[in-house]
Amino acid sequence: MKRSILPIFIPHLGCPHQCVFCNQRHISWERQPEPEELPALIEAGLPHADRPQIAFYGGSFTAIERSLMTEYLQAAYPYVEDGRADSIRVSTRPDAIDDEIMAILHRYGVRTVELGAQSMDDEVLRRSGRGHEAFDTARAAAMLRDAGFEVILQMMPGLPGSSERSDQETALAFCALEPDAVRIYPTVVIEDTPLCGQYRCGAYSPLTLEEAVDRSARYVELFDRCRIPVVRIGLNPSETLAETVVAGPYHPALGEMVYSRRFLNDMLPLVPKDRPYELIVPPRMLSLAIGQKRVNLERFREVSALRAIRAEADCETPYIRKL
Repeated sequence: MKRSILPIFIPHLGCPHQCVFCNQRHISWERQPEPEELPALIEAGLPHADRPQIAFYGGSFTAIERSLMTEYLQAAYPYVEDGRADSIRVSTRPDAIDDEIMAILHRYGVRTVELGAQSMDDEVLRRSGRGHEAFDTARAAAMLRDAGFEVILQMMPGLPGSSERSDQETALAFCALEPDAVRIYPTVVIEDTPLCGQYRCGAYSPLTLEEAVDRSARYVELFDRCRIPVVRIGLNPSETLAETVVAGPYHPALGEMVYSRRFLNDMLPLVPKDRPYELIVPPRMLSLAIGQKRVNLERFREVSALRAIRAEADCETPYIRKL
């Protein structure tokens, strides 16, 4: 499923509600392009990608005015027809999918639909201003899968009213829906959002970075067991976004930190506690094994007699070498 992406940002377009966490202009720092501007944007991106998937991000694509949605698709579809683009991807709300919309998406080469589910807890959705329910996500995901689309579900741990348990139940519910992939976006507080107001008056407390890393690592493990790829962890870092994050677990290397924690969680139960050993890993895994700021290395040494973590060129999977 992995393919290069040529993103087109349409901030807030089609969004009928003000989600408490969202300010797309800060997240993407883009203005809404007109349909007639798309060919120039796509042409500029094509030299940097091999048959990319043209992706409409930032708004609720299938909730925008039908004629405008069709104009955007008509502007992008010729690149699919002539083979310079692989297909089209759209991001939208779970309650903005029906048979008519799916027919239009099929007609213009859309292969992948990302659903901003965020949570499968109705109270969390209500307090977050989403304007839809968990049932809408289940319904839309089933309809899209039955119609032959790839489905990606987005979840946001740490939303208002959520708990460790409710976020875990969201991950379990995602597994039951059998999406093609998921994204994990731990909730951060962005300037000029309702959530920022709640945070500043003490009505909302975001996850700490440690909580976000720990929970996300467990979700990744769960999705791996269900054979569901995780295609993104955390918001795409940028200077403009970093300047507008007020609080919460924003970190440019969040994904690496999560996979490093996953490695630690997997290996800790296996290491000998009372005998010296080395942990041997493939070269590509050395950074993950050691951990950012050597956090994994220090943890292994706290609970066992680890002498070193070494990379060996012929190593394909991590193993323990007792000394």
